[in-house]
Amino acid sequence: MANEQMRAQMSSGRGFIAALDQSGGSTPKALRLYGIEESAWSSDEEMFDLVHAMRSRIITNPAFVGDKVVAAILFEQTMDRDIEGMPTPSYLWDVKRVVPIVKVDKGLADEVDGAQVMKPMPGLDELLARAVSKGVFGTKMRSVIKDANPSGIASVVDQQFEVGLQILSSGLVPILEPEVDIHSPTKAAIEDILRERLIAGLDSVPDGQQVMFKLTLPSHNDFYAPLIDHPKVLRVVALSGGYSRDEACDILAANHGMIASFSRALSEGLSAAQSDEEFTATLSAAIDEIYAASIT
Repeated sequence: MANEQMRAQMSSGRGFIAALDQSGGSTPKALRLYGIEESAWSSDEEMFDLVHAMRSRIITNPAFVGDKVVAAILFEQTMDRDIEGMPTPSYLWDVKRVVPIVKVDKGLADEVDGAQVMKPMPGLDELLARAVSKGVFGTKMRSVIKDANPSGIASVVDQQFEVGLQILSSGLVPILEPEVDIHSPTKAAIEDILRERLIAGLDSVPDGQQVMFKLTLPSHNDFYAPLIDHPKVLRVVALSGGYSRDEACDILAANHGMIASFSRALSEGLSAAQSDEEFTATLSAAIDEIYAASIT
């Protein structure tokens, strides 16, 4: 029953997805932006304790609720930890009515043909089974495209769909994330090739099943409308990709039916040193701005 309710919220809920899934490589930067320098920890364990405290502070905040935050993407360790004595996925759904999603990729392989596919994921089946047992609804995995090279783009899309079908077979709904580098001089050309490959890739999704996409804000407004309208697509969400929150929200508002899935742009301005009142005010303003851009 909960899964059906989560699917309904993911499909038509008004709001956006909070991306709280910084992993080992990006955690120090996330903490630094939060006002915690690397001198504050002496081991990975301490570092992950600090970032869990940051995420917990966001998730437990009164501004963080399901009528504006449709879902949250979690780092694997966050999924396995507790918030206020409850497993994080249970806390998100049962207390906040926010759909839990887990990041499953292990990072990017070296660039080939202007693109970076995902590193191998040998423990994926075990992770998926664990996620199902914890009441997680879906997954997210990221690749990056930097050049309008059809071969590189095909490698990224083929891998995303191949792993996506494995995830679907486990009972979870995958978010396929073939990010386009916003600084690429061929960004618009990449998007032309990518959209066609994604539409073609949907043929491999079994009838009656759906995937989601997390895509870079496009160079042309409503460019991804064919994906948003496709019966095999549950939702299309946008990554901020290096744009400031204001820039990202301005572009997003012009892309109808696409909702935000912002990470850095969501936590922009939050600081460990803020009082609870300051933290709540800053987070609430960010959520309101991103929510407004997501309901166009």
